[in-house]
Amino acid sequence: MLEHYVNYIKNHSFSPVQQALGKELVIEKSGELSVYYDPFEYINKEAKIIICGITPGIQQAILALEEASKQLAQGSSIETTKKAAKNTASFAGPMRKNLIRLLDYIGLPPKLGITSCSELFEAKAHLVHYTSALRYPVFKSGNNYSGTPSMVSNLFLRKQVEQHLLPELAQFSSSTLIIPLGPKVEEALRYAARVGVINENQILAGLPHPSDANAERISYFLGQKPADKLSIKTDPVVIDTAKQKLTAQITSI
Repeated sequence: MLEHYVNYIKNHSFSPVQQALGKELVIEKSGELSVYYDPFEYINKEAKIIICGITPGIQQAILALEEASKQLAQGSSIETTKKAAKNTASFAGPMRKNLIRLLDYIGLPPKLGITSCSELFEAKAHLVHYTSALRYPVFKSGNNYSGTPSMVSNLFLRKQVEQHLLPELAQFSSSTLIIPLGPKVEEALRYAARVGVINENQILAGLPHPSDANAERISYFLGQKPADKLSIKTDPVVIDTAKQKLTAQITSI
């Protein structure tokens, strides 16, 4: 799809301060939901693990578009541009730091032959495929989509899952592990399993979302905050149950 937007991206300036995507990038709209194009098509088919977020947010979108614009301006190929844009923007910012801490904590590095999951964003990037349940940025009333309405029950959003996520997952080996970031993403992956695209045992569910907005749940999951200090918004039993199941699954790999 990048081919259709080359001229616009190449000749447009994207600013994190501006934080606005042009109407030229709108793919589809339905009521208060809108889908915008961003160069996130690159697929690392040889990956041993897939890390799946919900959808690229505005910050990720701007970073990817800026990188794509730079690559195209210097004459990079379409495929090189897609890869550079995705690697630059995937789980960028504080989310990446939190994600690395969580993945290291559950004991994933030895399963991949590395010492820390920070390597997945550096020299060992070939081991991982970054993606989103909704490949292209989805916004609700102009704000980042955060899971409501459900991307499985909402027909407009489910179409995005079926058009992009399912064919993408079908390209990977049945031994490829998939980590959903949050329950909304897990729901989409369970749907993919129900329709036969992946197997249930590929899904390593249970991590709290790595966003800074989820700091308390992350701290509790990592054993850095005791249960009696948690706010009413955080249920330690739910986190403990998910954590035990996930660590047992990792151990059995």
